[in-house]
Amino acid sequence: MESKDYLKDISDIKDLMNKSSRFISLSGLSGILAGTYALIGAAAAYWLVNKYSYGTLILDGQIFRSVMLILALVALFSAVTGYILSAKKAKKTGAKMWDATSKRLVINFLIPLIAGGLYILIILSNGKYGQTGGLMLIFYGLALVNASKYSIGNIRYLGYTEIVLGLIATLLPGYGFWLWVLGFGVMHIIYGSIMHFKYDTK
Repeated sequence: MESKDYLKDISDIKDLMNKSSRFISLSGLSGILAGTYALIGAAAAYWLVNKYSYGTLILDGQIFRSVMLILALVALFSAVTGYILSAKKAKKTGAKMWDATSKRLVINFLIPLIAGGLYILIILSNGKYGQTGGLMLIFYGLALVNASKYSIGNIRYLGYTEIVLGLIATLLPGYGFWLWVLGFGVMHIIYGSIMHFKYDTK
């Protein structure tokens, strides 16, 4: 009996150590809203391109800059929403929003994301637009996988999904837009819903 209690104590200590090394205040609702923002942004970009490209898929400079602005706004709204909801969850649970673990999470997330963003800007400056959607998915997926060891919720699986979708988009550039919608929109809503019901409703 004492042996079982001893093993249980070890297991409990291990769980506490694991939780203390992971950021537990990520909000599932923020994932749902991020996916919703992405779908709204994709709809706006689709309308813009179809309205002003005169039935072609070629984007002139002004249209492309407008699409990039829409994507930037989607990213901004998603980041702000994620911060606000995560801060609210941290306050509710009595956890720290900004500590050594959350700093490591942010750093490990931003390194692939910034590197990928700079690479995409470089190829865009050369007029190569076709791989943009796929590259966004790939580098975003790598950022999620890289940061997953500092967070609960197994976000690495979302990262793996984004990477796979990105690779498919590079093979099938004609479907890049719809794969982007699937990755940043639909998958975020699905994953955010899972996280919300698994962690936020307890």
